[in-house]
Amino acid sequence: MEPDYWLGRWHRGETGWHLDAVNRHLSTFWPGLEVPVGTQVLVPLCGKTLDLLWLAGQGYRVLGVELSRLAIDAFFVDNGLTPTVTDDAGLRRYRVDELEILCGDVFALSAAQVAGVGAVYDRAALIALPPALRERYATHLNALLPAGVPRLLITLDYDQAMISGPPFSVSNAEVERLFGETHRITALAAFDALPESPGMRQRGLTELTERVYRIDPA
Repeated sequence: MEPDYWLGRWHRGETGWHLDAVNRHLSTFWPGLEVPVGTQVLVPLCGKTLDLLWLAGQGYRVLGVELSRLAIDAFFVDNGLTPTVTDDAGLRRYRVDELEILCGDVFALSAAQVAGVGAVYDRAALIALPPALRERYATHLNALLPAGVPRLLITLDYDQAMISGPPFSVSNAEVERLFGETHRITALAAFDALPESPGMRQRGLTELTERVYRIDPA
């Protein structure tokens, strides 16, 4: 999707992907990754998710990346936080203690900006991108991230012929194609997400599976 598409969605308040609670899969499955406390966790396309606060509350240093300044401003205002804002290689860095958000395109990230990252949490990035950009996104992160970085990935899987994204359908086969050559993929769980997704039902879906993966360097 073009950046203006997402900026427009935030401007119009069309943010159905945002949850008003911490994602239950994060709190359930993250401890199993055994990421040491103090590690910096990358959260791409973070929006204003409360997952950032949960990770920070567990003792992690958090680095979100978000295109929309409106989303970032809302995150800090909603949570009563006042960040320090600085320039960082063409992006804007918002920081409160150990929680930082870089404002800009995820494809503009440099290796230097993620050099301290030791884990990745992806709930909303991969499924927000159409197929061509998913390939580019996976390649980009693989090239940037330090070696040995584990990831918790959450996807949606449905019949893409029934409705168009976003959120886009990402199948088991595609996860394997994107990451299988360089990573070890562990399918942790699969859930029927349709009962909790009235908007997707209204758009015509009859089946919707939410999948949780652990992805480790091979």
